[in-house]
Amino acid sequence: MNVQKKISEEINFHPGKPATGELVPSRYALKIGDIDVMIVSDGVLPLPTQMLGHNADPASRASWMADQFLPPEAFDWALNAVVVRSGDQIVLLDAGLGLDPNLNLPRAGQLIKRLEAADIDLTTVTDLVLTHLHMDHIGGLLVEGIKEKLRPDLRIHIPAAEAKFWEAPDFTRTNMPDGFPAALAATAKRFLAEYRSYLRLFDEKQEVAPGVVARRTGGHTPGHCVIRIASGDDALTFAGDAVFAVGFDHPDWYNGFEHDPEEAARVRIGLLRELSASGELLVATHLPFPSLGRVAVDGDKFRWAPMYWDY
Repeated sequence: MNVQKKISEEINFHPGKPATGELVPSRYALKIGDIDVMIVSDGVLPLPTQMLGHNADPASRASWMADQFLPPEAFDWALNAVVVRSGDQIVLLDAGLGLDPNLNLPRAGQLIKRLEAADIDLTTVTDLVLTHLHMDHIGGLLVEGIKEKLRPDLRIHIPAAEAKFWEAPDFTRTNMPDGFPAALAATAKRFLAEYRSYLRLFDEKQEVAPGVVARRTGGHTPGHCVIRIASGDDALTFAGDAVFAVGFDHPDWYNGFEHDPEEAARVRIGLLRELSASGELLVATHLPFPSLGRVAVDGDKFRWAPMYWDY
């Protein structure tokens, strides 16, 4: 693949400066053929390590954490979103956590600030694709004053199955910290109420911009989708929550936020097989920023090969 990163002056897409108080800009830009792509960090979310594999033997889970030089009890879960410019459309993939004072997560919910630092004006965003309606993917839209900054003709693309699920969500098979199910349900309900007129529902697959295709996978939530960006010989898949860092070594471990764990594992294994066969780039919400890399088969598991940063 001929994937070439472009500095901001060359593509005139993100010429902004780091936000005040940040050591480095929390964004990374590359080209996928003729399509501009920028990965933006929404910050980090501290979660208990049990979330990474609640069906796993605790000793095995602790061993994996130790091998990764991660703390045994809790760790910082990355939050990533993506901005895409294809033709005359600017597409935002997921909208970050936003601000929920009841959850006390001050290091998350940074997306809107960091978009502004990158000179991404919300009024220029033509389309938004939501991988699913968990609050760390939609909360940025519910921050006070944000809706007023969006275009009145903004198109928000989600699978119809996702909107249907959150009318009466089922948490019986999840394994979340206290407070999260109620917060997730309330946030999704509020989002659907406030943005119903913006929604563009699709069934299985939708091209939202030239070369930008959303595909429903289900599993994590019934309407979870991934987005593939393809142009020329290059391609990148934004996998949302279909893939987690532990999922390469242990794709059969169940993440605590998965509403159908068996189906989520099946989707994860299928997607990783697809990406290992094609050699295409992968970005996911919860892989360490900037999250870019490729996948290889390694026996009965997978191997993650982070992309070398190209300055």
